[in-house]
Amino acid sequence: MVKSPIHGMVLASMFAALMAIGANIISIIPFFVIGGVPITLQTIVCILAGLLLGKKWGPIAMVIYLMIGIAGMPVFAQWFGGIGIIIRPTFGFLLSYILVAWVVGIVTEKNNSFAMLLAASFIGTAINYGVGTNWMYMAYKLWFSAPEGFTYGMAWMWMLAPLPKDIVLAVVAASVSYKVLQVFPETRRKNPTLKNEVTG
Repeated sequence: MVKSPIHGMVLASMFAALMAIGANIISIIPFFVIGGVPITLQTIVCILAGLLLGKKWGPIAMVIYLMIGIAGMPVFAQWFGGIGIIIRPTFGFLLSYILVAWVVGIVTEKNNSFAMLLAASFIGTAINYGVGTNWMYMAYKLWFSAPEGFTYGMAWMWMLAPLPKDIVLAVVAASVSYKVLQVFPETRRKNPTLKNEVTG
């Protein structure tokens, strides 16, 4: 889908905007904040960035989003913005988006089959959970005020709430990207198998 540096920057900026929307579209509801971790739609946007923009422009989109938020724009969950996000327990999830988009882009670089897109989506979700949850545990233990009785197991228990949603959205991301790549076969990845399926 990325045809030139300018095109790539436009698409990366678009995905950065989608990340801001995904951060707040449901997290404004108090029920969707568990253990201080907002339940958002950012993971699917991040995965789609990697699947559709690739290992270069996908991460760039996430960097743009992160830098805009750190600069002070209220694009993070619960309309938060500013450099203070760096010390928050949820900052690990934000950092993971860059890695997720990069890994997803690498995994699917030479294979656009639905199975590979789905596998990459689940890998991206696992990275997001792994980096984010471990950062959250470290933050609560080292510099943030931890809830009473907080343990490593409790940190992972909190992540069980958004897990079903993210499993479903991983499937949605794979399905959407597969359809998009069928409509636009001339993408960053040249996959003869997909091209043959499209052309008959």
